[in-house]
Amino acid sequence: MNTRILIVEDDLALSELLSYNLSSAGYQTSTIDDGDEAMAAVLDENPDLVILDWMLPNLSGIEICRQIRANPETRNLPVIMLTAKGEDLDRVRGLNTGADDYMVKPYSPAELIARIQALLRRSNPQVHADILNFEDISMNLQEHWITRGGEAVKLGPTEYRLLQVFLEKPGRVYSREQLLDKAWGRDIYVESRTVDVHIRRLRKALNAGNRENLIRTVRSAGYSLDSRIRSI
Repeated sequence: MNTRILIVEDDLALSELLSYNLSSAGYQTSTIDDGDEAMAAVLDENPDLVILDWMLPNLSGIEICRQIRANPETRNLPVIMLTAKGEDLDRVRGLNTGADDYMVKPYSPAELIARIQALLRRSNPQVHADILNFEDISMNLQEHWITRGGEAVKLGPTEYRLLQVFLEKPGRVYSREQLLDKAWGRDIYVESRTVDVHIRRLRKALNAGNRENLIRTVRSAGYSLDSRIRSI
């Protein structure tokens, strides 16, 4: 799946340059320029990584980072902080707040991309693996085959993409809108209830032979791949 990066930066020229460089490197990007709206954007966009400017209107990057770490839904979200502050005490403060990495402006786009790649590998090695596993389900991303309990599972393209989303972050609850975004793409208009249809097909394929249903419906929230009992 495409990795999504949220850029929180109030310098329009720098934000556009960042977005261009990251898009050229194969990442999906979205941008926001106001500190007050940053946390709502994090929760709405569901990014894989946040690039966060220290100095922002209304709310500082330091405070946004604190909020990210305090929220159970985002506490493990990778954060790279960008700043003009280059003193050692500033670096320590940024890292102690919860930032995973810290870069001082001006910086090399190539170095930033290298740091993003390294951080994503450390934070979620499952996403970068050739084979995704959860319980008795395995997905080989190179050869495009899926097994459950050692037996082959046949899926359509959409069900395959949905399962990949779930397998990359088992236990994470995705809303219908988030699944549409990740499995269909932002530029494709599909009714949110279409997700339910494909979830039913995915369950039918995975649960053949009366196997346990691992795709949970989380009431008023969405779906997750989870072996724990949730509201159905």
